[in-house]
Amino acid sequence: MIKHIVMWRVAGSSPAEKAGNAERVRAAFEGLRGRIPGLLHLEVGLDESRIDYACDVVLYTEFDSPAALDVYRDHPEHGRVRAELEGLRISRHQVDYAVGA
Repeated sequence: MIKHIVMWRVAGSSPAEKAGNAERVRAAFEGLRGRIPGLLHLEVGLDESRIDYACDVVLYTEFDSPAALDVYRDHPEHGRVRAELEGLRISRHQVDYAVGA
């Protein structure tokens, strides 16, 4: 199994605009459930801490293999989500790690 975690800060000139953009990211990624082979689990969280150095959105996913993660990266539905959210995300952090290897 491989876990793929991504965190973003989103654009917004006001707290309300940032919250709206974070919600758009959440909804877009949650729409991928059941659409990509090998994607076992998908969870999206929005930051509640409001700490100035915190990211706004986190995506936690589990895949049955590194090959399944590669399928996800290249899948048209994932590409559609990336295009839909273009410009909303101002920074991105990622960690992929194997479990039980």
